Amino acid sequence: VWNIGFGQAGKNKIINGDFGIWQRGTSFTLTNETYTSDRFKTQTDKTGTISRQTFTAGTAPVAGYEGQFYLRSALNAVGSYYILNQPIEDVRTFAGNTITLSFWAKVSSGTVSNAPEIIQNFGSGGSASVTTTPTGQTITTNWQRFSVSVAIPSITGKTIGTSSSLEIRVLRFVSAAAATIDIWGVQLEYGSKATPFQTASGGSPQAELAMCQRYYYRIGGSYVYEILGVGNARSTTVGDVVLNMPVSMRTAPSSIDFSNIALLRDFGSSPIAITSVAFSGAGKNTAISGCTVASGLTAGQNYYTVANNSTSAYLAVSAEL
Repeated sequence: VWNIGFGQAGKNKIINGDFGIWQRGTSFTLTNETYTSDRFKTQTDKTGTISRQTFTAGTAPVAGYEGQFYLRSALNAVGSYYILNQPIEDVRTFAGNTITLSFWAKVSSGTVSNAPEIIQNFGSGGSASVTTTPTGQTITTNWQRFSVSVAIPSITGKTIGTSSSLEIRVLRFVSAAAATIDIWGVQLEYGSKATPFQTASGGSPQAELAMCQRYYYRIGGSYVYEILGVGNARSTTVGDVVLNMPVSMRTAPSSIDFSNIALLRDFGSSPIAITSVAFSGAGKNTAISGCTVASGLTAGQNYYTVANNSTSAYLAVSAEL
């Protein structure tokens, strides 16, 4: 018998709901307004860590879907609140419809009172945001699927500005107490019933990665002198390097970051460490990064951007909401 709602690409509007993709790393010191596992962001005044955890084979919380990873929030007994959220592109999403939010969660000890929120953000130049508060949940020490249905207000009469979104605050822990909360299988869908969990892409790991790369793209980490881009020296201290995106990003990336990378003229020469990177130009499909070094470039010559003898080296661009 076919399970209605299973295997349908696009049913789930949460990207990376099974926490399978971690482009930025697998462990993070908890800070406010920080992306961790792809597409998931923290908002908090607490301290602690976010980390990727691995299910022992056969122990994922739902039969028939062998999840590999889940997200753990280990929160210290300081501060007063913690939020794990995902902003979904375009405030028009689900407007005027009943939707169901579902997820599996557990805590290491005691209980946690979860108070999720759904916020319609109308973007820069748009109307004031509108918050809808679904019914809360009590999270216990056993994996349990929670689901809640709620009506999303209409956007009739509203002004939609730039970079609008539907912000899903799936975990919202308001307490000064310490807690360790595990979560997996986040889903947001039309209707008043939680259907079987499915990733946004319908089960394709490559398609799910591409959906994440629409917002954030990182290259690096494969081998010690991995080629990350190619370009030309503008001067003895700056090389302009082209970075080609694997998918069109949401918008031209607004920030660029890097770690332990260098410019290399050819593989018979020594790499020259890059000290800073800034956009020389950027679009949805291609970015030109101005890579600054202390000295040693030959103006007009071609150079590779490479990992500087490190598998932890990377170059990344972000077009997050």
